[in-house]
Amino acid sequence: MKKSNLVLVLIGFIFLIVQQSKAQSKDKRANIIFIFADDWSYADLSAHGSTWIKTPHIDQMIKEGMDFADFTVDSPVCSPSRVAVMTGQFPARQSIHQHFQGWKAHEKRGMPDWMDPKGMSFPREFQKAGYVTAHFGKWHLGSAPDMPNEKAYGYDEYATFNGSKKINIAKAGSVGVDYAENFIKKNKDKPFFINLWLHEAHTAHYPLKKFMDEFNNLDEKQQVYASVIAEGDEAVGRIMKLLKELNLDENTLVVFSTDNGPEWAGTEKDKIHKPEKGDDDDGDDKGPVGLGKYYSVGETGGLKGQKRSLFAGGVRVPFVAKWPAVIPKGVENKTASVTAVDLLPTFFEAAGIKMPKDFKPDGESIMAALKGKSFERTKPIFWEWRGGDNFFFTWPTLGVRDGDYKLVVDVTGKKYELYDIKKDWKEQNNLAETNPKKVTELLNLVGDWKKTLPEKPNEDCFTAARNKESKTPKKDKVKKVKEKA
Repeated sequence: MKKSNLVLVLIGFIFLIVQQSKAQSKDKRANIIFIFADDWSYADLSAHGSTWIKTPHIDQMIKEGMDFADFTVDSPVCSPSRVAVMTGQFPARQSIHQHFQGWKAHEKRGMPDWMDPKGMSFPREFQKAGYVTAHFGKWHLGSAPDMPNEKAYGYDEYATFNGSKKINIAKAGSVGVDYAENFIKKNKDKPFFINLWLHEAHTAHYPLKKFMDEFNNLDEKQQVYASVIAEGDEAVGRIMKLLKELNLDENTLVVFSTDNGPEWAGTEKDKIHKPEKGDDDDGDDKGPVGLGKYYSVGETGGLKGQKRSLFAGGVRVPFVAKWPAVIPKGVENKTASVTAVDLLPTFFEAAGIKMPKDFKPDGESIMAALKGKSFERTKPIFWEWRGGDNFFFTWPTLGVRDGDYKLVVDVTGKKYELYDIKKDWKEQNNLAETNPKKVTELLNLVGDWKKTLPEKPNEDCFTAARNKESKTPKKDKVKKVKEKA
């Protein structure tokens, strides 16, 4: 071989090595999959003590990863809970404190009509860093015909209901997973982020026959509920299986959690669920008829409260993380106090993405805890839940946790309860009378936090119909009412 040809061959060989090295270096960035179920309680896992619900795939995830006992979401209902995850900030910073429904309801509640697309949305930051991003399943981050679509928040691909409505809600769990599996296969050689937000166990219930047959030994209510949970658990198993088949599991962080505590069981009249426009929790979605709240019999494991409550049963939910390259196996973490706004800074650190200089998250990264090291949070956790219209709120309305103590407060600030969470996990022993000093301290803390919140929602996040209505002079409104009369 001529010397010149040999030089060309060597140059080509070196070029291939460099390119291969670059590709391998890129592939080392962690993939992240966040699986968010709906209306599950902390005790809706067989690994957490349920005697009639079976969750073998999540139980296996716990054996191979880390199970956090002290995880809370930042709202006891869907939409604000999800906003906290997406933004890394408490949802009250966008005046979002109930579920998205219809603009007239939003107006009464002092809410915008959708999450601000110009604010923080962590998938957008992943896009900027070279990740491919996707969102499959539930959306529920806004409710209006002219609201921004999922692309505005940083997604390359999406298929949702309660959003752009491309998924049949009756098949939301399985179909959402179908999309996620196809996305993973297509992007297995790229770093990717996926939000997989399951429909289960929100009403309406659409239990699959194979699970109904499996749980035919239970009573009618438990049979339906166990079947619905089993479908959600199967979704987790399908994702885990695919990651192993594609040799992606070692360097993929998978997190499973749920948006709030379990729905309150209904009566006989709630056996059938007929979604209507403006339906509770379903926004403007008109899905097919399914089974109703009569079958919503999730157990809290003795925790006080359920969905729509700031007590433990409404905000303490399962949180399981698996990442074989980083997270030690089979660890039950009982000491780390973790909350939903911590996910954004944690995902950023896991992906090696820098926080934007002008953005301050309310959460903090829990990577130390994921690595099996001690984690002591330095920031307080705040909750605001406006559980009624026209500012007549349900009890409790506000909450704060700082260190071991949690205080819940009513809208007047005169009714409150204090709990030592480390000693009283189920919040059964009110310490307000015996520890007035701590009560005053936390009342001041939550009061100061309230002062940092906006007085009204961002009008850029109003639907056109609402903007038109709000710009109509009051006297014209009165005239129209008189003419109608």
